[in-house]
Amino acid sequence: MSKKNIIPIFVPHLGCPNDCVFCNQNKITASSTNITSDDVRSIIEEYLSYFKDKNNIEVAFYGGSFTAIEICIQLELLSVAKEYKENNIIKEIRLSTRPDCIDIKRLEILKHYLVDTIELGVQSLDEDVLNLSNRGHDDKCVYNAVKLIKKYGFNLGLQQMIGLPGDSLEASLYTTREFIKLNPDFVRIYPTLVIKDTELEKSLYNGSYKPLSIEDAVRITKELLKLYILNGIYVIRIGLQPTENIQMGKDVIAGPFHPAIRQIVEGEILFDVLKNFFNDKEITNYELEIHSSNKNVSNLAGQKSFLKNKIINEFKIKNLKLFGENISDDVLILKYRLNEKNFENEIQIKDYMIWR
Repeated sequence: MSKKNIIPIFVPHLGCPNDCVFCNQNKITASSTNITSDDVRSIIEEYLSYFKDKNNIEVAFYGGSFTAIEICIQLELLSVAKEYKENNIIKEIRLSTRPDCIDIKRLEILKHYLVDTIELGVQSLDEDVLNLSNRGHDDKCVYNAVKLIKKYGFNLGLQQMIGLPGDSLEASLYTTREFIKLNPDFVRIYPTLVIKDTELEKSLYNGSYKPLSIEDAVRITKELLKLYILNGIYVIRIGLQPTENIQMGKDVIAGPFHPAIRQIVEGEILFDVLKNFFNDKEITNYELEIHSSNKNVSNLAGQKSFLKNKIINEFKIKNLKLFGENISDDVLILKYRLNEKNFENEIQIKDYMIWR
C-alpha cells in the first residue's frame, strides 16, 4: 500500500445511536462542537500547504459514526471533499462508521459524493463481547454491512478492539479469523483503553472490569497480527496515536497505552521467528549476526535495546550484531556458528512465525 498524505477531519460524536461502554468521542476527537463546510475547507487548505508531495492525498473523516449524522450535515461536509476530488486536488475520500449505520440509501449517497473507503468500527464478532460492550447490534449486522459495502465497490476497512469486557485471546482470535474471511482491504487493531467519563471507567472503579496490561496486549496482538500477515491482510495501525488528549494520566486513566506498541509487537514476532528457527540448533556461546531491513533492525533492538538483550539471554550467545540493509521487510539473513562450522541462512519471516 503506497504512502498517502492524510488530511484528518475529526467529526464530533454526532448522531451515534449508541453509547458504547468504552467510548467518549469528545475526548478522543478533542472536539465537542459541530464542524461546518467552512471548517472542512480550512483544514484541507491548511494541510495542502504542508504537503510537498501532492500526488496521493486522502481526506479522512475520523471520529463518531459518519453515516449516523443527519443527512444534511453529511452532504455539507462531503460536498467540500467531493469538490477537491473532482478538481484532482485530492485522490481519495475515507470515512468511518458503525455496522448498523450502513444501508442502501446511505451507500448511494456516499457513492454520489465519491467516497472511496468505508471503515467499519466492528470491534468484535463475539456475541458476549458485543453485548457487554453495549454495542447495540449483533454479528449479523456486521456481515450484512460488509456485504453491502463490497457490493457497492467501496474499499473496506475493519477495526478490531482487544480487551473489551468479556474478551479473551480465544474471542479475539475468533474475530480475527472472521475478519480474514471477510477479506477487508485493511484492518486496525486497538487495545482497549479506559477513557475518562465512560461506563468503562465506572466498571474499572467498581472492580467489574480489569484492563489488559501492556504485556498482555502485546501477547494477544502478536497472535492476531501473525494471522493477518499470513493471510495477506494489511494492518494499517495498532493502538491509538498519542495526541494532546490521548495521554496516560490525562484522558486515558488505565489500559495498555504505549506510543510504540506496534514496534514492540513486531519485535516479539521476530523473537518468535528466531526461536522457531533455532529450535533444534545449539548456538550457545557463539555470535549471531542478523542482516535485515532498517525497520526490522529497529524492531529487533527494541526500546532501549530491550529485545536485543532478550535475544542474547534466550540463546545464551556472546553477542548479537544487527545490520540494516536495503532488503525486504519479509526476510532475515542469519549468520551464526554451529558445530565449529559457519552458516548463513536467508529465511522468509512468514515461514517461521508459527511453530509447526
